[in-house]
Amino acid sequence: MEIFMVDFLVKYKKSSLNPATNDFKTVTVSSLTAGKKTILFAVPGAFTPTCSQKHVPGFVSKAAELRSKGVDVIACVSVNDAFVMEAWRKDLGINDEVMLLSDGNGEFTGKLGVELDLRDKPVGLGVRSRRYAILAEDGVVKVLNLEEGGAFTNSSAEDMLKAL
Repeated sequence: MEIFMVDFLVKYKKSSLNPATNDFKTVTVSSLTAGKKTILFAVPGAFTPTCSQKHVPGFVSKAAELRSKGVDVIACVSVNDAFVMEAWRKDLGINDEVMLLSDGNGEFTGKLGVELDLRDKPVGLGVRSRRYAILAEDGVVKVLNLEEGGAFTNSSAEDMLKAL
């Protein structure tokens, strides 16, 4: 399976960017995966309990170990706007360990066919992404761990370490 090329709005925390401005950078999935070993994982939503307390922090804490095994890029996708993703990055204290990617309109999520309909939930999340973790090499998916519903059983950083 090849990963579809869809643009994402990403705000990097780099010293060359003024943190007081909204300098969002657009990157494509192909630029994150071409000629690289990439882990792309998705969460149902920024600031949600499992995503904020387990899933993303797990990848942040294991980033050095993943990179020591040849991973070039670690990126998290969520159906949230870029402003929310930047606020979440700051809240979690993430530097450059994991890129937080905004799939604001759910285009990438839709093309992968991994939508999670949460419109019936009382917190008003709408349509989001199922939780998953992909290991891709040069844009080709080598491992896809796709969760059912909002479960968190096989898409962790530890699961990706086992797959490497």
